[in-house]
Amino acid sequence: MSSVTGPMSVDRVMALRAQILERNSALARANQAPAAAPAGDTKPADFTAAFKDAFAQVNQAQNQAGALSESYERGETIDIAKVMLARQQASVGFEATLQVRNKLLSAYKDIMSMPV
Repeated sequence: MSSVTGPMSVDRVMALRAQILERNSALARANQAPAAAPAGDTKPADFTAAFKDAFAQVNQAQNQAGALSESYERGETIDIAKVMLARQQASVGFEATLQVRNKLLSAYKDIMSMPV
């Protein structure tokens, strides 16, 4: 039996695993960063709380996908489809969070470049 090549090669799977672990650590760092909320205004605090909640959900999905992957790798009886679905959900959540961040940064740059 020859080794697997192409999209499911061992190197590709290990690269995907490393990418997922990197994303998970980035989310963990983002979750630990303190969010500054101005005093006396409840709207930014709600906005901040909404983002913290979203980050927590994405982080939870990443952690769940990692736990399922580890269980599968240890040989526990887990359906590969469930593992792949959890990994895809975590990836989509991370990508959506990244896109929101990029749009917010773009809007901030646009606002900062406006003449007063």
